[in-house]
Amino acid sequence: MADWVFSIVDRLGVAGVGFLIFLENVVPPIPSELILPLAGFRARTGAVDALWVWPAATAGSVIGALVLYGLGAWLGYERLHHLAGKKWFLLSSQKDLERGYGLFEKHGGLIVLLARCVPLIRSVVSIPAGLARMPLWRFTLLTAIGSGVWNAVFIGLGWLLGENWDQVEGYLAPVSTGMLVVGVLAIVWLVVRRVRSRRGYQGAHRAP
Repeated sequence: MADWVFSIVDRLGVAGVGFLIFLENVVPPIPSELILPLAGFRARTGAVDALWVWPAATAGSVIGALVLYGLGAWLGYERLHHLAGKKWFLLSSQKDLERGYGLFEKHGGLIVLLARCVPLIRSVVSIPAGLARMPLWRFTLLTAIGSGVWNAVFIGLGWLLGENWDQVEGYLAPVSTGMLVVGVLAIVWLVVRRVRSRRGYQGAHRAP
């Protein structure tokens, strides 16, 4: 992964940084915790323009987030709510979806802002924002602020650590892995809960 990131950044410069961060937002397993410190290190050595690294990374974050926001807006709450009522839809019940939607309606701004600094969640939070049709200007502004802080921290760490930039990824790899495991377990729990709920409902209706 590191060699691939190096090759993209060295070939495309700051545009490569923006492209990689765009991919990281759309395809969460690509770690920004690796890309950003490397970009900071490359900026320190003069291999990429130090003044444009942060704007390019933040632009990539915002554009990637807007893609997933668009996906959520296209899917729409009503359509997802309808799908949640289908027998084959295992990720959520209609009641769970309604609760989650209500929570996002009340605290969506804070959720988007803070989630931009949480591995994995920083990508997928754009979808519920689109589902809730959060005003586009507000979503874009909050995403830019949250992503800007995240990007600045990790680019700065790469700059400060120099050739030891990879230590940042090493320290945070367990955190990213843990978040991924939690995400997978949460999906499994939702599926199991949905299946059990459906079986209980069917059993109650079959009882004499």
